[in-house]
This record gives sequence, C-alpha cells and structure tokens, in this order.
Amino acid sequence: MSDATLHAVQQDPDDFAVQIADQIESFIVAVTEVAKGDEPDSAIPFLLLEFSQLMLAGGRLGAHEDILPDERYEPDLGPEPDVDELRERFAALLEPIDVYSEVFDPYEPRKAPVPSRISDDIAGVVTDLRHGMAHYRAGRFTEALWWWQFSYLTSWGGVASATLRALQSLVSHVRLNQPLPALDGLDTDEDLSAEDDALAEEAGQVMAEEIAGPLGVRGI
Repeated sequence: MSDATLHAVQQDPDDFAVQIADQIESFIVAVTEVAKGDEPDSAIPFLLLEFSQLMLAGGRLGAHEDILPDERYEPDLGPEPDVDELRERFAALLEPIDVYSEVFDPYEPRKAPVPSRISDDIAGVVTDLRHGMAHYRAGRFTEALWWWQFSYLTSWGGVASATLRALQSLVSHVRLNQPLPALDGLDTDEDLSAEDDALAEEAGQVMAEEIAGPLGVRGI
C-alpha cells in the first residue's frame, strides 16, 4: 500500500504516528501474505523477521510518554474484521510447532507455564493492530497511537514478545541441530503445572531436520 493511500497528504513522514503506522501496516501485510502459504519454505524466517520489527515499534510506543486520546470515549469502529481464516491458515501451516509453552509474567513467583499457540497469537496481535489502524485511517492519529500504546502494554506486546521467543527458540533448535521437544498432542486448555515429568511423557521427540525443510530453516 502506498504512502498516498495510507497517510494523509499533510502528514510529515518523520512524524511519530506515520512511522508507527508504517511499521504496523508492514507487519499486517507481511503476515497476511505468509498465511497464504505460497512460500511455506520461508514461513518461519519471515515471521521471525516481522515479529522482531514489530517489537521495535512496540518498544518505541512503550518508551514514549503516555499518549492521551483527544476524546474521552473511544469512537465506535463497528464490528472487528474476522481473523478466523488467518488463524486457521497459520494453524495448518505451523501444525508441527504451533503449540509452545509460555510464562505470562516472569515477575510472578512460581508461575507455571501454560501452552499457547503461535496461530492464536498472530490472530490476536493482528486484531489489536487493525483496531488502531482503523482510527489512523479515519484521521484520528492520536487515538490510534493511544490504542497501540495501551494495547502494547496490556495485550499485544506480551503476546508478540512470547511469539518472538518461540520463533527464536525454534530457529535455534534447527540451526544448532538440537532435538526439538514438541508439545505433541497437547492443547491450549491443558495444565502444564506438572512441568518436566508431564512434558516428558506427552511431548514427542521431533528432530530438527524433520521440520527444517518444510518451515524454511536449515541447520548449520
């Protein structure tokens, strides 16, 4: 999408809102293209790159002073766009490694890991980002920045960082030729509090070379 259609003509390209919107729009477009499955061999590298770049935008929002919306109440944006197809496409594309374990808050003591899905994470992040983009396209730039900053701190920031960690871990396992313990058969409603013993029984030993080719990463 060209700058002419994404940004108002009078917007300074160095403006913070323009820069953040560019990064977010790039992420949405890129992951939507990856979900089509036209280049499955590049799926994991592309996602690793896109989530890394998105976290830069998130870091800039998190480091920025508090952004306050122009209006007391958020304008109604109507129904949210459906992301079920996006979620399902990624679930099929990432099926061998879609489920991973994550600790929601590393500062909560003795917090047990929970299973998450990369496909769910992507759909949730895209939903949050599109919400702010709707404000941006309507010319409510401050409202868009407020939403992206608020939801970064409360929602998509944590989800995106967890997804990035899972993708980085996957690439590390494959590139270093290390066995990858996949959560084979686990679902996101299962309790991982038993940790090592339960995971050892339920996790299948999926060797890195079995998933490296289809998902676009190679060992060293």
